[in-house]
This record gives sequence, structure tokens and C-alpha cells, in this order.
Amino acid sequence: MESCIFCQILEGKIPTKFLYRDREIAAFYDIHPIAPVHILIIPVKHIPSIVDLTPADTELVGRMILVSKELAEKENIAQDGYKLLFRVGKHGGQEINHIHLHLIGGAPLKEEIRPK
Repeated sequence: MESCIFCQILEGKIPTKFLYRDREIAAFYDIHPIAPVHILIIPVKHIPSIVDLTPADTELVGRMILVSKELAEKENIAQDGYKLLFRVGKHGGQEINHIHLHLIGGAPLKEEIRPK
């Protein structure tokens, strides 16, 4: 999708430092972090939203969660805890139509997370 910012990042049209990348998943720091550690884990395959997932995507989403666990360990936030968050649709606060898992930590987190 040409207009998708995450697809542009994956294609190298927008430079970023990947913290993780393989054939199916990529991860990088959020440019508008809401915590000391704020990483986005995305599938390489363009899937607009969680509502667009199919049973065929089950393993992919599971791998996204496992990658987030590995990144939390590398970022030294696993011991104290962190939050994993999918935003879904307008009311869920989803701003980019490409599923992405937020890995948020590095400080005590409030129950509700809202961008400032």
C-alpha cells in the first residue's frame, strides 16, 4: 500500500533503524514515544487492522508477541514489566491502518495510555 507509512518504512522509502527484521516481522522505535521504551512490532504483510485478521494469520500474530518478548528482554524491561497494546479502529485509537503491536515500558505505566 503506497500510502501506508509502515509499508513505506518496510520498503526503505522512509529510513528507520530496525531493532528486529525477518521475512514476516519488523520492529522499530515509535517516533512519538509515550514511555522510555516504546517499540512498534509490525507484520511485513499489509493487514489494515485486527478486524482484518484471518485464521491464516494466527501464527504471524503469535510470532509478533514472541518478538515483543525478546525485545523487552534486550531493552532490559522484562524484569520490571511492560505493556503490549494493539489499538483497533477509530474508537480504539488506531491511527495507522497497518496492524502494529506497541511494546511499552521502562517506567511504571498508568492503566490508561493516551498520547499527549
